[in-house]
Amino acid sequence: MTRVKRGVISNKRRKNVLARAKGYRFGRSKKERLATEALHKAGKYAFNHRKDKKSDARRLWQVRISAILKENGLSFSKFIDTLKKKNIALDRKVLSEIAVSNPETFKRILDQVK
Repeated sequence: MTRVKRGVISNKRRKNVLARAKGYRFGRSKKERLATEALHKAGKYAFNHRKDKKSDARRLWQVRISAILKENGLSFSKFIDTLKKKNIALDRKVLSEIAVSNPETFKRILDQVK
């Protein structure tokens, strides 16, 4: 067997890891082992926070709808329940958009529900 030197591949891997960790503080941007560890953690946080961002958005939609319903003397749960019973297929995202951008349209939906 011929001898295979692996310096090129190791250097390429190291360069890629450090390039991805550019901008991190302290040794995490300069030392390969710390950079690899930081990248793994960053990936985990990114995944988890993508999920959190979705739930935060859902919470915001519910708060927006609930605020307008309280002005009109309805509770959120009763409103959603009657929407389902009357087969009005609008989800919370669409309802909150309508409530914010077109309040008169939302009033018409409320009149149908009442």
